[in-house]
Amino acid sequence: MKITRPFIHQIKSSTVLIFLLSILTVFFAHAQNSEPGMVDHSDYLSDLKNELLKKWPQNRTVNIVFHGHSVPAGYFKTPHVNTMGAYPNLFLKKLKEIYPYAPVNVIVTAIGGENSLNGSIRFEKDVLTHKPDVILIDYALNDRGAGLEKAKEAWSWMIKMAKEQDIPVILLTPSPDQRVDYENPDNELKKHTDQIIQLAKENQVALVDTYKIFGFLYSNKEQLSKYMSQVNHPNEQGHELIANEIIEWFKW
Repeated sequence: MKITRPFIHQIKSSTVLIFLLSILTVFFAHAQNSEPGMVDHSDYLSDLKNELLKKWPQNRTVNIVFHGHSVPAGYFKTPHVNTMGAYPNLFLKKLKEIYPYAPVNVIVTAIGGENSLNGSIRFEKDVLTHKPDVILIDYALNDRGAGLEKAKEAWSWMIKMAKEQDIPVILLTPSPDQRVDYENPDNELKKHTDQIIQLAKENQVALVDTYKIFGFLYSNKEQLSKYMSQVNHPNEQGHELIANEIIEWFKW
């Protein structure tokens, strides 16, 4: 069969079109996962993701630290602690599905009832001592008692200490509290959420907007309760929503 020049031209045109469509697909996917001023999902943990791909004997143990209050600590209906059903370990299971050759330690330094002021005091001793490859910080639920200004100082200090050692940081906005009036856009959790988002932008660190993740439930308290083990602690279904967002930072 003799291939005519127009047919060859048609093949080239189709190839170029497919190539352009693939670029646009990637572009819009990135656009959906980011907003102006935020770090990019694909670039922020690129060195760590490369490390997670390595196989023995070239690989090493990766330490991921979850620092915060009762939610990452795994408190469900107090005093019951469901460690394996909390988002740090749900995240680990998802991570191992992507990186089956990586030896990974999930280290939870969270303490029930603690706020970021106390968390910052023990940050060097309890967090940095593990030589983490990435640190996740989740304190906003309990920071309402400390106030915005003091909470900002504590979060800023922890971020600064991590960045001085070139450790990537992922900030989490607060998970739900069923006592909050979510119809009020000026509620205390929203104020702390906005502050954490601003800290992520100013410091160019990653963000998991947990407040936004649960947004589809705020207008229906009965539906929200299905994701909660008690008034201010998610159940495993709720923790799963958080873990699903964290793992996005570790995908290519």
